[in-house]
Amino acid sequence: MKKGWRITLIVLAALLVVLCVGPFLVPVPPLEGIKSVEELADADSLFIELNGLRVHYKRMGEGEPVFILLHGFAANLFSWHKVADSFAQHGLVISYDRPAFGLTERPFEWEGQNPYAPEAQVDLLIALLDALEVRQAILVGHSAGGTVALNAALAHPERVQALILVDAAVYTSGGAPEWLKPLLRTPQMRHLGHLFARLLQARGQQLIEMAWHDSSTLTAEDLAGYTEPLMIADWDRALWEMTLATYSLDPASRLDELVMPVLVITGDDDRVVPTEESIRLYEELPNAVLAVIPDCGHVPHEESPELFMQAVDSFLDSLR
Repeated sequence: MKKGWRITLIVLAALLVVLCVGPFLVPVPPLEGIKSVEELADADSLFIELNGLRVHYKRMGEGEPVFILLHGFAANLFSWHKVADSFAQHGLVISYDRPAFGLTERPFEWEGQNPYAPEAQVDLLIALLDALEVRQAILVGHSAGGTVALNAALAHPERVQALILVDAAVYTSGGAPEWLKPLLRTPQMRHLGHLFARLLQARGQQLIEMAWHDSSTLTAEDLAGYTEPLMIADWDRALWEMTLATYSLDPASRLDELVMPVLVITGDDDRVVPTEESIRLYEELPNAVLAVIPDCGHVPHEESPELFMQAVDSFLDSLR
């Protein structure tokens, strides 16, 4: 009996060593093709310090209304390039890279609030409005950016003139399940997190194609706009931090509080945020209109920019 227990303890001890030390033995090769932010910035790129972060943004147009364009997960402000000029025909347009994406700073140490957390995303948006002296704006949010727009409208309704929610991720929160996060925050899993994040790069084109109804219309420029920010140092580590920090503030339970005008836009073939969820969002908002773009996937502002702007123009006309 004693011998049996001794063997069991040895096996358990060996397993514990493997679990504690094994992950650190997995090599994480350095990223290749790394470029500086300055090398990847465009001629019209601007940078501003907000809440301790150096934020990359662009602006065009003038006057009011003011549009704030909020991109989705694993995207960046490039995703608005086909419609930004059209928005600028109506007023001032501000687009920016949310933390963990694009050319915005990716911190790994901070005091106080986690810069990748949902509340911090809202605080950063409000800080941007304050810094640019914007009293009120129309928030245009795509996918996870739509969630940021909703959270901001609930927290600061006085700053939001209207909402344009594009295939907004409202009913399904991103990130890892809460029960799993304590394990994912261990040093061992943080070490392996780089590799998990790099799966995005390995499957990048496949994921982008899934967002389109007709992926044959994807251009080299479209693909480059998504993949170039993956040349930034530590993008993989930042993506892992974002995954750990993401949780839902449950805006879906408070939709009745959003009395400002809302335009809900979706493609009729959205396989990322199912079209039915956008229709449900429209039905549960007290003051919303719906536009379903035919033969279109998760990114109507990229795949069908003309039909997208027709819906936006009609909505803006109704606000006058």
